[in-house]
Amino acid sequence: MKKLTSILFLLIISNLIVFAQQTPSFITDSLDVYVNRGLQQWQIPGAAVLVVKDGKIVVAKGYGIKELGTNDKVDENTLFMIGSNTKAFTGTALALLENDGKLKLEDKVVKYLPDFRMKDEWITNHLNLLDIVSHRMGFETFQGDFMYWTSDLTADEVIEKFGMLTPKYDFRTKYGYTNAGYAVAGKIIEKVSGLSWADFVREKIFIPLEMKRTIPLSEEFIKASNIAKPHTFVDGKMSLIPIQNIDNLAPCGSIGSSINDLSHWIIAQLDSGKFNGENVIPFSVIQKTRQPLSIERRVRHPYNKTHFSLYGMGWGFQDYEGREIISHTGGVNGFVTSVTLVPEEKLGIVVLTNTDQNAFFQSLKWEILDAFLGLPYRNYDATFYSSFMKRQEANTKWLNEVKDSVAMNIKPEISLKEFEGKYKHEVYGYAELKIVNNKLELSLEHHSKLKGKLEYIGNNRFLCTYSDPTYGIKVFPFEIGNGKVKSFDLYVDDFIDYQPYRFVKE
Repeated sequence: MKKLTSILFLLIISNLIVFAQQTPSFITDSLDVYVNRGLQQWQIPGAAVLVVKDGKIVVAKGYGIKELGTNDKVDENTLFMIGSNTKAFTGTALALLENDGKLKLEDKVVKYLPDFRMKDEWITNHLNLLDIVSHRMGFETFQGDFMYWTSDLTADEVIEKFGMLTPKYDFRTKYGYTNAGYAVAGKIIEKVSGLSWADFVREKIFIPLEMKRTIPLSEEFIKASNIAKPHTFVDGKMSLIPIQNIDNLAPCGSIGSSINDLSHWIIAQLDSGKFNGENVIPFSVIQKTRQPLSIERRVRHPYNKTHFSLYGMGWGFQDYEGREIISHTGGVNGFVTSVTLVPEEKLGIVVLTNTDQNAFFQSLKWEILDAFLGLPYRNYDATFYSSFMKRQEANTKWLNEVKDSVAMNIKPEISLKEFEGKYKHEVYGYAELKIVNNKLELSLEHHSKLKGKLEYIGNNRFLCTYSDPTYGIKVFPFEIGNGKVKSFDLYVDDFIDYQPYRFVKE
């Protein structure tokens, strides 16, 4: 017995030595310090970090708290909304259906949604399933997202309005990140499988991978236990904000998951679809989702070698120091997250945070990645935070200047009463302006919970402060002719949409 005990002890020690040799000192010695320092610097309430190497979990740890003003700590089972990291699940769902002979990825969208229409009839007839998930339809990044994001529109109404937009570029000529394409994909999954998108990913991916706490819809997230709450800056202070329902765009970004559950997804992705010895996702399906379909851009790295960025079916690809990096980020109101795979190193990294105002979720990912590749420590967080603060300072300066203009109490060239009334955007629908407490208040037909307070700043411009801080504070220029208001251009924060929306007075 003593001899057996000694042998077991030596085996344990031997395994610990091997683990220590394989695991970088940044992970074993510095990770907690780096994360806690980052949370404090960026004012991030909570985060969760996962590292998988060679099929084993090296790190699965929560940091900080789920909600400001509480002591409720994040753990490995705490759910975060993962945003656009949902897209890889939707891409996998389509590839699974092809594997089962239910569809072909080169099939036209109208084969499954015969009533679907794009503004250009030729595009309507040629748009295929690969186009809608690889951002090559000709739209500008986020084009149309204001119309749908946290709106009252149903998924069917989102798809209808999406089809009415005029793409900024020619079909298949330019990458433009298009969330609504995934709403179309979700509807096709429903038509082909007989299951809703949510039920399909739950039954075909979550359950086989034993992702027992992962939920597909934001309406479920709101009701779930052990969840991280969303936060953003409001008037310069990190603040709790409401959880938004984004289920009309569910296939693009509504999944809520934990690092414990995501470890199962990562392990399968790095082991040809296997989990617990079972072939859960056919390797051919994983390969399909990783086929490059769009050229995103040429990229630079502040320190190391990288050249290109491509996009497939819910995954982005780039070269990095001679390896292929497969990754995606996710951002929804109050959350930003990252998922990274390095198949040649059998390495997976996940970082989840519960504020949308940080680049820490990326700086930590790069630090961990470099450590495992034997590259020098760079302190990415210092670099990213410096850039962030410069942008914040510039924005604060601009905001103070426009608020000074508000404080001057400049009177419009025409009566404020002339600005009241209904305005129409050709695709979105109606906006309405009313005088409330001597200021204009904006209401929107398809955003019943959203208001905007408009304050005059001169030159036929109003400063709009939205009731939802994630929509930003923006200047609306108005067109006036012969003493009458003709139109105004509506803007929202770049986090939602880069494009202006022209509303014409009726």
